[in-house]
Amino acid sequence: MNLILADSNNLVRIGIRSILNLDLEIDVVGEVQSSVALLDMLSSFDTNVVVIDYTSAGFDIDVLPKVRTLYPNVKILAITPEQSAQVLVDALRSGITSYVKKDCSISEILDAVRYTSRGDKFFCGSVLETIQDANLDIDDIDTGSFSCEAVFVSKRECEIITFIAEGNTNTQIAEKLFLSSHTINTHRKNIMAKLGVKNTAGIVMYAVKTNLTSPNKFLFTAANNT
Repeated sequence: MNLILADSNNLVRIGIRSILNLDLEIDVVGEVQSSVALLDMLSSFDTNVVVIDYTSAGFDIDVLPKVRTLYPNVKILAITPEQSAQVLVDALRSGITSYVKKDCSISEILDAVRYTSRGDKFFCGSVLETIQDANLDIDDIDTGSFSCEAVFVSKRECEIITFIAEGNTNTQIAEKLFLSSHTINTHRKNIMAKLGVKNTAGIVMYAVKTNLTSPNKFLFTAANNT
């Protein structure tokens, strides 16, 4: 995957670049420090993903719809400090595909890049909480001209949905997949946002409807966990 890193802070770019270098499939083809430089570089390189702090000096939110209009196949992952719900909503409406905070874990940032490159949405738990605390729904927000495609549940999310539907706790799922409980919790929140459900029961219903598990298996496992 070809990726452009857009942030005006040198130290931040060094830190994010060091994280991205952990994945050999990610090729950082360039780094830019302004909106103008970003648009110029996109015209020169075949790019899959832009990782951007549009709140940093030299950038503004207006660059997001410009990127999506001029380069509709490019996916945008925002990585910023904590923002208000309204700022997050404005970013989503402007064409952001995924959104994480700069203090997220290394694994979350890498997951966000991978999911975004495939066209999936990824939001860290803190971003989802901010939006949901404001009684907003991501599916209602992201209904503009930039997001007419369906939201797909990834292979990893299907695994986690299956484990949840079979009665496993976050800790148990983390142990099975060799991930942290925090990462599983983030996946769970992303799954609930994608499916438009509010609790585990909604995830179980989805798993049964899509044949990821059977209702009998869920009832048997849940009974054993009580």
